[in-house]
Amino acid sequence: MENYLNEDPLVKLERKEEEKKNNSGNALSKIFLVVLAVLAVALAAALFLVLSSKNKLVNDLNTEKVELTEQIQALQSDYENLSSNYDSINAQLDSSRAEIAQLVDRVKRTEATDRAKIRQYEKELGTLRTIMRSYIQQIDSLNTLNHRLAQEAAEARQEAEEHKQINEVLTKEVETLTSRVSAGAVLKARGIKMEAYNNADRVTDRSARAVRFLVSLSLVENELADRGPVRVYVRVFDPAGNLVSTGQDVAFTCAGEELVATAAREVDYQGAEVDLGIYVNNIPAPTKGVYNVIAYTDKSQLGVADLYLR
Repeated sequence: MENYLNEDPLVKLERKEEEKKNNSGNALSKIFLVVLAVLAVALAAALFLVLSSKNKLVNDLNTEKVELTEQIQALQSDYENLSSNYDSINAQLDSSRAEIAQLVDRVKRTEATDRAKIRQYEKELGTLRTIMRSYIQQIDSLNTLNHRLAQEAAEARQEAEEHKQINEVLTKEVETLTSRVSAGAVLKARGIKMEAYNNADRVTDRSARAVRFLVSLSLVENELADRGPVRVYVRVFDPAGNLVSTGQDVAFTCAGEELVATAAREVDYQGAEVDLGIYVNNIPAPTKGVYNVIAYTDKSQLGVADLYLR
């Protein structure tokens, strides 16, 4: 105390100024620490919100993938339970079952966050559902037709019993009618595929460069099938499931069902294998995704094929 009383006034003034600065510095330090603490809390809250939002999005995508997988597996079960008495349809069903199995495997191996592929798989699921409805319609139509033909054959046999004098003629008619019912007379095809071509007439898988499609297939040898002109129709569907229209659409009837084809071509079938290609020109601006084609004759569906454009 005595030292402070005897302290030089200038020294005393400097010492007070120094104490004042120290007190001010301590106050600023405390304020700085408080600001840092507030910022840390705010950043932690923001980080928590971001992580929560991300986790919710990931959970939603995983849920969407699970639902898609369940839908595909349900359709797979429907395909397994679907059967027919027709070799051509059974072969097509086997092909579609293989496609569904591959689709299930691809969905399981794809991350739920890969939304582009998930959307593609959803479109493929829609296409497979459309194809399955087509199978069901064909089976129902053929069953109805066969039932009617079987009734006609039974009536013809009864009439043959009642009229002995024309027994031989009616017997031949019944045999002819029965043979036409058999699946062996149905025209079949193999190697169905669809490719896209650019302006240089080269195969491309890019939607921006595609200007036309080429559907190729082979009508297989069949000694029981009818000879003569056979018109082959193709129905092309875009990734959204819409029928592709070129301005030259062709109306036709298959198994009693009125349909519209994207394109068609007539060939002379004489029982031997015939290779043919059908160009689909003047197509609207192609989009990315899976295009589907279904080939028909006037009597049956020949098969299906896919084309993926990126």
